Amino acid sequence: MQRIAVLGGGAWGTALAVHLARLGRDVTLWARASNNRSGRALHAAACVVSAIPSHGTRDVIRRARGLLPPEATVVSATKGLEVETLLRVSEVIEDELGSDRPIAVLSGPSFAAELARGAPTAVAVAGNCEATVAAVQREFRSGYFRLYATQDLVGVEIGGAMKNVIAIAAGAVESLGLGDNCPSALITRGLAEISRLASALGGQRETLAGLSGLGDLVLTCTGQLSRNRSVGIELGKGRPLEEILGKMRAVAEGVRTTEAALALGGRHGVELPITAQMADVLAGQKTPRVAVEELMLRRQRSEVEVE
Repeated sequence: MQRIAVLGGGAWGTALAVHLARLGRDVTLWARASNNRSGRALHAAACVVSAIPSHGTRDVIRRARGLLPPEATVVSATKGLEVETLLRVSEVIEDELGSDRPIAVLSGPSFAAELARGAPTAVAVAGNCEATVAAVQREFRSGYFRLYATQDLVGVEIGGAMKNVIAIAAGAVESLGLGDNCPSALITRGLAEISRLASALGGQRETLAGLSGLGDLVLTCTGQLSRNRSVGIELGKGRPLEEILGKMRAVAEGVRTTEAALALGGRHGVELPITAQMADVLAGQKTPRVAVEELMLRRQRSEVEVE
């Protein structure tokens, strides 16, 4: 994997490109405004890292399809769901490139700015092929970047997508000034909600106790650099969603993921109470304070009961 192309010139794609270049890899960053020279670089790539927002992944992968060598590994570094199909991002990539393509998923608690400056970071890398996962582990690791292997693509991707929804809720709760008990409960029950959906889709609950589940959830719900938490904070102040998003320079994946996750839960008979409340808040149908009150007044049950 000496030659690597990174698709997506946002903060995360740029951070990964900086990291891989620091390791001595021959890296090309393929951004929206890339020219033909950047496109030609895909022909020689042994690995392609896709760091495109979920809503743009299919279009970009389709455009890049004819330029990719058949043996090139594709590493998805996107956290989200395709709204129109409810597919996970690796499924979208496979849909466009075929099931024979080596695909891995990179996910975990990792703010782009911290990785770019070489702060110690640990993530999960998932894939159906052990050799592909091992290759990504080997080629991406450094003294400050550690990767843990798993074959649980479903658990890793659902954890990475849904933690953004819970983070919006966490930001709103923080903004309302409801103390420390409330966000702690929210994160815990959010993890239970994520785990239920992942399990229903064939994922392993153990995965959600790891980096791509609990680790990423805690970081995104509490970290100062979290875009989704920032959206929630502004919602808690009473600002309309359109105004909040209009002033953001980067994508907050949780906004799109909320409706997709809710629809996915409905398809598989999984109740997602926090996600449902956040859908109403994002749609302007209720305030964050009312959403909290309704969650607290739900029927009480066993903590381990399947909801």
